[in-house]
Amino acid sequence: MRQIFLDTETTGLDPRQGHRIIEVACIEMHNRRPTGRHLHKYVNPQREIDAGAAAVHGITLDFLADKPKFADIAEEFLEFINGAELIIHNAPFDLGFLNAELRRLDRVPVETLCNGVTDTLKMAKELHPGKRNSLDALCDRYEIDNSHRTLHGALLDTELLAEVFLAMTRGQNALMIEPEFQPRSQNIDGKPRQARKPLIVARASDDELAQHQQVLAGINKETKGGCVWLATLEA
Repeated sequence: MRQIFLDTETTGLDPRQGHRIIEVACIEMHNRRPTGRHLHKYVNPQREIDAGAAAVHGITLDFLADKPKFADIAEEFLEFINGAELIIHNAPFDLGFLNAELRRLDRVPVETLCNGVTDTLKMAKELHPGKRNSLDALCDRYEIDNSHRTLHGALLDTELLAEVFLAMTRGQNALMIEPEFQPRSQNIDGKPRQARKPLIVARASDDELAQHQQVLAGINKETKGGCVWLATLEA
C-alpha cells in the first residue's frame, strides 16, 4: 500500500476568502515503511499573508518572493500523490485549499486522483474522545519528540504525522526505520535538530481496559449502535 502524508501552510484560514497555499509537503511510505521520497515546495501566493497565519508558521512574503507559483508545481504535486492513500491531520482544511488551487487551473480535485483520504484528526477523536487531539497533543500522548517544533512547518509536520500515525495504528514506532532513509539533520533555519526519543509502549491495565470498555459502551449508546471500535472488539 502506498501512502502519502501531506500538510500545507497557507496565507489564512479560508480559501473562499482568496487565501492561498504557501507551502506543501508530502512524505511517501509503502507498506508502512518510508521510501525516502518526499516532495516539499514553497509557493508564492501572490497576495498578503494574514498576521495570525504568519505568527503560526513564520513564513514571510519576502521569503516567498522568488518561489514558484502553485501553477508551476501543480503537475509535479499531482504526479506525486497519484494513486496513493493520503493521510492528513484535519484533512478538510488542506483539501479545501488544494482543491481551490486546482480549480483555478481547471484541474480535477485531489480526491479523484488519490486512493482515499484518511483524516488523522477524526481518527484521534475516535480513539481519544474528549481529549486534545492536535498534532502536538498526540506527540505528547505517544511520547514522540517534537521539541524542535517551535513553529508550524509543512515538512516537519508531515514527519511528525507519520510517526503519530504509526503509533496510533500500532505499527512501527518510528519513522526512521530504513537504513537508507536519511531524515533532515537540520531545521529550515539551519539549526541542528534534536534526536527524538524512542516510542515507549505502555500496556493498559485491567482497570484501564474496563474503563475503556465503558467509554465505548457510552459512545455506542449515544450513536445507537454506531461505535465502530466496539464492533471491532466484539468481532
